[in-house]
Amino acid sequence: MATAHPPAASPIRPEVSRGVPPLRAGQGYSFVLRKLHSLMGIIPIGAFLIEHLLSNFEALKGPSAYGAQVKFLNGLPLVRVLEWVFIFLPILYHGIYGVYIWLRGKSNVVYYPWAGNWMYVSQRWTGLIAFLYIGQHVLRQRFMGVDLPENPYAAFHKVQVELQNPWMVAVYVIAMIAICWHFAYGIWLFAAKWGITPGETARRRFGYVCAAFGLGIAVMGLWSIWAFIGPNYKDAPENPPPMAAIVMPMQSEPHMPPVARISLTVSQMLSS
Repeated sequence: MATAHPPAASPIRPEVSRGVPPLRAGQGYSFVLRKLHSLMGIIPIGAFLIEHLLSNFEALKGPSAYGAQVKFLNGLPLVRVLEWVFIFLPILYHGIYGVYIWLRGKSNVVYYPWAGNWMYVSQRWTGLIAFLYIGQHVLRQRFMGVDLPENPYAAFHKVQVELQNPWMVAVYVIAMIAICWHFAYGIWLFAAKWGITPGETARRRFGYVCAAFGLGIAVMGLWSIWAFIGPNYKDAPENPPPMAAIVMPMQSEPHMPPVARISLTVSQMLSS
C-alpha cells in the first residue's frame, strides 16, 4: 500500500519560515496607516501648502498687503483649533511616519539605477528636507520673536529680517524646491496607489501634468521669496500702516481734490 508523504519544498519557491505573516492589502494596521499617510499628504497638508503659497504671494504687493493677509487668516473662527487639527498634527504624523517608512524601506540605486529607484530616493530626501524646514520655520515664525497673531502687520518685516542672512536665503530656496517636488510627485504617487490613474499610459501622461504643476508652484514660491529680499520693499518698516489707513481717506472724502487726498494719505502714513 502506498504511503502518503508530505510534498517536498520546491527549490524554486523555498518554504517560508515561521514568523510574522506577509502583509496583504486590507490586512493589519500598517495598511490603514499607510493609506492615512498618503491621504494626509494631499488633504489637508497639500491644500494648506497651496493656501500658504497663495498667501505668501501677497508679499509681492507690499508689507501692508501681506500683513492684511496674515490678519485675515488669524481672524478666522476657531483658528487655533483649525491650526492644530488641520496643520500641525497632520504634518507631524505625515513627517514622522514618512521617516519610519523610509527607515524600513530599501533603495537599490547603486545596483539598479532605474528611474523608479531615483524617484524613491528623491521623494524620501525631499520629504526629510521639507519636514526639518517646516519644523524650524513654524518654531521661528510662529512661536519665537514677535507674536504675529497679535501683530499681523509685523509679518513682512519679521521674514525680511530672517532673510537678511544669506544662509537662510539658501535654506528657503532649497526647501521651497524640495517641498514643491515632494508634493508634485506625491500627487502622482497618490493617483497611482489609489487607482485614479490605472495603466502605464495614464500614469505617464499624469506625470507630465504633475511635473508642470510642481514647476509652477515652485516658481510661485521662489517669486514670493524675492519679494522679501528684492529692492522693491527694502528695509520695510516693522509696523507698516494697515491697508485701511491708505484706502479710507479716498473713500470717506470723495469730493476732496486729488492732491489733498494724496497729502492726507502721506501724512497718515508718516504718523503711523
